[in-house]
Amino acid sequence: MTKARSKILEVLEKENKPMTAADLAAGVASFCDTATVYRSLHFLEEHGLADSFVLYCSAHGTERYYVSHNAVHRHWFHCEVCHKFIDMGSCTIAPMLGEVERETGVLIHTHTLYTTGICPQCQQEPKTTAKLN
Repeated sequence: MTKARSKILEVLEKENKPMTAADLAAGVASFCDTATVYRSLHFLEEHGLADSFVLYCSAHGTERYYVSHNAVHRHWFHCEVCHKFIDMGSCTIAPMLGEVERETGVLIHTHTLYTTGICPQCQQEPKTTAKLN
């Protein structure tokens, strides 16, 4: 693996949250350029070391990348107020998808699940509580 790919993987592991390519490029600017970041992310995804999903967030962009430890698929929660990501753990809907395959005859290769809402900390803030009512 190249030094750039290793460094990008290191940054993803250290952050332990989904990151944009721009965030990653800023974190590895001394090692490589933005084009190399995108090529490296593509390589890491192809080899099961990283995964990504598209989340529309008007404050912080869309596509996010995260480490895929031992090919364990993850699901995420995104707070609409503070934009923090919370790891919801490894995938638990795979058995349900197997049932969908059996019932419909489709063959599912992959899926993406993320949820959005308001995290516990933001729910405690007076401004956020007013928005909820």
